[in-house]
Amino acid sequence: MQRRIALLSTAAAVALLLSGCSGAIDTGVSDGGGSTAASGEIPRPDSCDDDTPYIAVALPNLTNPYYVAMKAGFEEQGKTQGFNVEVQIANDDDAQQLSQVQSMLQKKPCALALNAVKSEPAAAIVKAANDAGVPVFTVNVTVSPDALEAQGASVVQYLGADNSAGGTQMAEQVLADLGADADLKIGFVTEPDEVPTVQRDEGFEKGIASDANASVVAKVDGNVKPDDSLAATTEMLSGNPDINVIFASTGPATFGALQAIGGNSNVKLYGFCASEEPLTEQYAGCVAQEPQSYGSQVIDQIRDWVDGGTPEPEILLSLKLFTTGDTPAPGEVG
Repeated sequence: MQRRIALLSTAAAVALLLSGCSGAIDTGVSDGGGSTAASGEIPRPDSCDDDTPYIAVALPNLTNPYYVAMKAGFEEQGKTQGFNVEVQIANDDDAQQLSQVQSMLQKKPCALALNAVKSEPAAAIVKAANDAGVPVFTVNVTVSPDALEAQGASVVQYLGADNSAGGTQMAEQVLADLGADADLKIGFVTEPDEVPTVQRDEGFEKGIASDANASVVAKVDGNVKPDDSLAATTEMLSGNPDINVIFASTGPATFGALQAIGGNSNVKLYGFCASEEPLTEQYAGCVAQEPQSYGSQVIDQIRDWVDGGTPEPEILLSLKLFTTGDTPAPGEVG
């Protein structure tokens, strides 16, 4: 989950990324004096030796309960570990997240913790940090490996859910509930431009492949937003009335899909958990992450590195399973 891209300006960088441009661009951020992660060494900014090192954190939004919990994890554990943590919220805007990180890099942070808005444009953020000599610890959303490699950029670590395993876990629950050879017509409510959701979808399809009577008949983009997922699911069901199972690969997608299904008892919903939503016969299974813990763990990883430890390049965390009759607790979300 790593590698590179740079930028001339906020708007230009994002535009170039979205158009597939792979040429290196001047970030306008001065080198912090450390070696680059791409050379095999992790840069160590001088600020890491301050009494309370400054840690920059970039998150996508606070409309999703997932990120509210993660923000709390970063801030609370930051105090415990003796860091000065600043969290910036991008309101789901790639260009805004890039600009926010550029501003934080000017303050010479010890490290950047990045939960990107989107996987591919985030490579520009990583490149900017690399050029500033600031190590990047990513969480939850994987930065596109192809975009990173094209620019020669790299991250120190990725920490997040074992997304493929989570998708497979849901497929196994479907087969356990409905039968190993059930006639399944499956619709996906997903986000095709995010590495984690693609991995979840692939894991689900791998898990369901043992049922020769199962087929995926439609995939729609819920854009990781409840309203968009509601509209996309409604349209999908209208065009494919034979769908009897929906797999929703994010918490907001699950919530939106659940509203779209309404009282349609012919459709079973499985996915990544909607925040504090009770599971029923219809909403029959979900897996949850614990994003507050993710934020805390990233801070712990940075502290261990500052104190001389060697970070693991990738930390994949298992997901918690919920079935009919369960209700995920606050902070247990998809």
